[in-house]
Amino acid sequence: MEWMTQSASWLDAILTDPDKLRMGLVVLLGFSGFTITLALYFFVSGLFDPLKKRVLSIKGGAVTPGKAATGTLLKSMGGLLLPKVDAKRKHVETLLRHSNFRSAGAIQSFYGFKLALMVLAPAVVLAVGLGANLVPLANAIPFALGAGVLGFLAPDVVLARIARRRQARLRRGLPDALDLLVVCSEAGLGLNAGIQRVGDEIAINHPDLSDELQLVTMQARAGMDNRGALQDLVARTGLEDIQALVATLLQSMRFGTSIAETLRIYSEELRDKRLQRAQEKAARVATLMLFPLVICIMPSFLLVILGPALLGAYRAFSGLSFGG
Repeated sequence: MEWMTQSASWLDAILTDPDKLRMGLVVLLGFSGFTITLALYFFVSGLFDPLKKRVLSIKGGAVTPGKAATGTLLKSMGGLLLPKVDAKRKHVETLLRHSNFRSAGAIQSFYGFKLALMVLAPAVVLAVGLGANLVPLANAIPFALGAGVLGFLAPDVVLARIARRRQARLRRGLPDALDLLVVCSEAGLGLNAGIQRVGDEIAINHPDLSDELQLVTMQARAGMDNRGALQDLVARTGLEDIQALVATLLQSMRFGTSIAETLRIYSEELRDKRLQRAQEKAARVATLMLFPLVICIMPSFLLVILGPALLGAYRAFSGLSFGG
């Protein structure tokens, strides 16, 4: 019973001291933020886990009632914020497709999430600021408005970043896939069979590109012609390299030339492009290093070189007397 008495006295001391209470609330909020961030990290990493995707595809991808209700709520909320301008709506739909969000109501869910974040962010800021007595109400309102604006703009920035990173992963895996497709074509496999085999082989190293190639195969099996399936691949990825590859394949099928030879020629061009991109990045290193050199290294270098001389000059001039 002694430990209970000590705990009660310790808790009473904290509650009666405003500074300790404020510090405890700050620590509690920091721990809560760390826990939420860690949970979001594991949640997002689980969404993009290729092994989990494979297991869910084998199981049939069953959707729980909670997820279905959440998706329905977000779609209904997104209808209130959905833009009326076709150009803006098509731009967001294109970004969603490039980010691998290809469901029918993806744009409604996206705008529903924006609306929810725009409403919840100010509420959280007000609850934390007023509940912890960190700032008065007059000062908390501007922070809440800023949090609402940030919650409205942040999903667009995050979506564009996800699209760029996925395109970078697709671009990184394209040379390997093209080399394997050349080998499959020279071994006697057709275009559809070669794409299916390449999609199976690169599933571990390049899961995003493997999903796209498998989708092309499924579209061809469903009855879509190769031209439509390949053009849909270009629309889903938005990569110039894939667009050029598809144009080359369509031209080869139109004129009846060898697909293996066409793929080999384009593979050499793709290697040249990859080498040029590497050389461009290497050429930008000097410019990118200029800022840290001037801001971080140059002052310390000048201090080491000129510091002793300046100190010696100061001692020499301080020992002189002018006119006295």
